[in-house]
Amino acid sequence: MQSESALLGKVAVVTGGSRGIGFAIAGRLGRMGARVSICARDQAKLDQSASSLRGEGIETLAIPADVTRGEQISSLIGKTEKEFGPIDILVNNAGVGLFGPFHEFNESDWNRVMDTNLKSVFLMCRAVAPEMIRRQTGHIINISSLAGKNTFANGAIYCASKWGLMGLTGSMAEDLRKYGIRVSAICPGSVATEFSGQSVKDPSKTLQPEDVAHAVAALVTQAEGSFISEVHIRPTRKP
Repeated sequence: MQSESALLGKVAVVTGGSRGIGFAIAGRLGRMGARVSICARDQAKLDQSASSLRGEGIETLAIPADVTRGEQISSLIGKTEKEFGPIDILVNNAGVGLFGPFHEFNESDWNRVMDTNLKSVFLMCRAVAPEMIRRQTGHIINISSLAGKNTFANGAIYCASKWGLMGLTGSMAEDLRKYGIRVSAICPGSVATEFSGQSVKDPSKTLQPEDVAHAVAALVTQAEGSFISEVHIRPTRKP
């Protein structure tokens, strides 16, 4: 178990932090002592989630933002740094899924998935990297998927976005490791959330958001001098 004070004084940003995996990650980091900035597009849900985190004594900022838009990301980062200070941990969790035969989707569908799952990560990382480089420290964790390692029917666009994310993550890790910045990808299997486009499965045979949050906690408490580049998470019982 990670210490409740392991991240005391650290600042974390979690995208898609108002529900599901992102909310679980924000809570875990906050309980470890981090001040947490969460973003999402739904203001009402964001405020509700922030209130819940604050109820646990977690210092929380709730900033509405569309992470596919560079100007909103700049505002998110600027407000977080002004209120909390330099960002130590970035968790790129925001994502969307569209599932079905690839030939039934249009260009707008493709752009929506790629912009949310891939472009947003590039934009977020580009926004925080200069200050992390200046400080010679930082963690960037990208929530990918086992769909970024395996293909399946009806998953063409989603798989393409996650395979791209794996390539982006690996290359960023090589670009930034010389500055003491550790970049990692977490690849969960099916998680019991409200993730769009996925049918409800037996919760006892799927991962829980807290399983992914636990992996994030392990990565950000890794000893100096090494980093874990990829984590694959599967449920103990096969669906």
